[in-house]
Amino acid sequence: MTITRIHSGGEFEPKIGYCRAVVAGGWVHVAGTVGHGTTAVEQCRSALEIIGKALAEAGCSFADVVRVTYMLPDREEFPPCWPMLREAFGDNPPATTMIECGLITPEDRIEIEVTALLPGAG
Repeated sequence: MTITRIHSGGEFEPKIGYCRAVVAGGWVHVAGTVGHGTTAVEQCRSALEIIGKALAEAGCSFADVVRVTYMLPDREEFPPCWPMLREAFGDNPPATTMIECGLITPEDRIEIEVTALLPGAG
């Protein structure tokens, strides 16, 4: 099995020792991603852009995502993100979990992790 690692150049990749995404066995595993900005909405929009680039580099898109996990330190900040999440996933909604938890820095308001199936792999 071939394993491909996708790096995005994020500051924590070399600090912690991970990559943005790993493609293995027809699956694309995108690491938890925090975007830029100060609010959950700004960070969500940015995280989706970063994730979208990783998915494209792997050879798929949001339409191929089968699982997504949202992590927020305050669940009250999640509903304002819903419209952009509906737009990103459109007619292909994945199985979803939202977890209220601490994130890597106090400034982080939302972290998004996805798993996708490469087209033709299923």
